[in-house]
Amino acid sequence: MTDSPMPLTGLASRLAEQAGLLARSTGSPVAQPAYLDLVRLAADVDGLAEQVLKLSVQQCRDAGHTWQEIGDLLGVTRQAAFQRFGRPIDPRTGQPMDKTVHMTDAAARATRIAAAVLDGRMDDARPSFNAEVLAAFTDDVRLDGMATVAGLVGAFEGFGEGEPFVRRIGDHTVVDIPLRYEAGDMKARIAFDSDEKVAGIFILAPETP
Repeated sequence: MTDSPMPLTGLASRLAEQAGLLARSTGSPVAQPAYLDLVRLAADVDGLAEQVLKLSVQQCRDAGHTWQEIGDLLGVTRQAAFQRFGRPIDPRTGQPMDKTVHMTDAAARATRIAAAVLDGRMDDARPSFNAEVLAAFTDDVRLDGMATVAGLVGAFEGFGEGEPFVRRIGDHTVVDIPLRYEAGDMKARIAFDSDEKVAGIFILAPETP
């Protein structure tokens, strides 16, 4: 018999308590709620909900459900579901791979690099590149890539809505940044290697996992 349902039960109970407290704090017509307290409560609820979701997905997988089923339920691809909730095994060691993002400034750094590349300020971007990207990502390659994207969605207009999405994939920290073009949305993907140097730069369709 496994004891795995117990943590989920406890987390779900805590989530219900915190959600109830949040609802009561926002529902009183008499006392004006303390808005910083509301933010704190909402953040607690959000964190607990994420833990409940992760454990629920783990139990779903243990019960034999596929990543495709889970992705369909969450409205994402099976690869995106796996990247968010999966527990991949490193074939080099046979151990679970570390999915912890150690670059605390990954989102900010990736956004600055994407802005520099899109604006043509390559002297600002290149110091962040690793040796392979520095050699391969020439001005001609950049312009060819931007021409391809322009042929699909027109001119670049700015960063899109939403926060950058940061996660660890294998040995890389990967950041997706929403972009807005005149005829559609895209996203910039910046991948950092273990030395925190840029190992890849891509402009992708927003649905790309």
